[in-house]
Amino acid sequence: MPDQSPNARVTIISVTFNSMAVLPAMLASVPAGAQVVIVDNSTTQAAETAALADHHGARLIANPKNLGFGVACNQGAAVADTEFLLFLNPDATLAPDTLIELVAAAERFPRASAMNPRIAEADGSASFKRHSHLMRRAERMARGWPTSDTEVTVLSGAALFVRRVDFDAVGGFDPAIFLYHEDDDLSRRLRAERGPIMFVRGALVQHLAGQSSVRSPEIAALKAWHMGRSRVYTMRKHARPAPFLTSVASALAQLASPVLLLSARKRAKQWAFLRGVLSARKPSRVGTKTPL
Repeated sequence: MPDQSPNARVTIISVTFNSMAVLPAMLASVPAGAQVVIVDNSTTQAAETAALADHHGARLIANPKNLGFGVACNQGAAVADTEFLLFLNPDATLAPDTLIELVAAAERFPRASAMNPRIAEADGSASFKRHSHLMRRAERMARGWPTSDTEVTVLSGAALFVRRVDFDAVGGFDPAIFLYHEDDDLSRRLRAERGPIMFVRGALVQHLAGQSSVRSPEIAALKAWHMGRSRVYTMRKHARPAPFLTSVASALAQLASPVLLLSARKRAKQWAFLRGVLSARKPSRVGTKTPL
């Protein structure tokens, strides 16, 4: 008889990009019975990642080039056969009962399509996504973790738990988004088309934000370029007012900050963000261009 324990009802999907500094801890936190799919987006650590995946019994999908976060998540979901999926950043770790709590919450709230656990920063402080550029100001939530299980208006992709049937029904992550705002887009579509999205107080994930890939000025600039480009694309998609002009205004305001005078890295990052916004001036598929 197939294993029907809560852990066995979940497939964990993690997208890596030179993530060996954090991936071992994430895999070590996965409880027995849960399936794991690692999608490696063409990294310089391919051999080490493959060896680690094999050691933990995880399935590995090794891409010959970087296909972007959302596409890689969809690849992982396509090979999963469990009732639930948990998209988990490689720089996150699970508490021993995280999956048990998430599955129990899914049974308590059968209409809910997707959920976030309680996500903690490295120091234990609350990490709670309370707003998005894709929604109205009136939908913003209060700061900090809610005190109990509750419906929310947007979810973080750091640890996104979703019913596979609902994920498939909305077409998964938008493949046109290479990086950034793909979790906002997915959770907003799930909420509109499939059912409420929720915060689950009893489930805990610790997240070392920004540690999924190697930190360097070049990587920071590349990410910033995609952040700017994706912001315009997703705001257009969700019919937010003046997506290009508001994004340009945001970029220019950040460039005017005196803090940039003290950091070459931050200057490069903010200039890259502006270039990303400008690259999306005309509507097109976000993933079809690169900042070369």
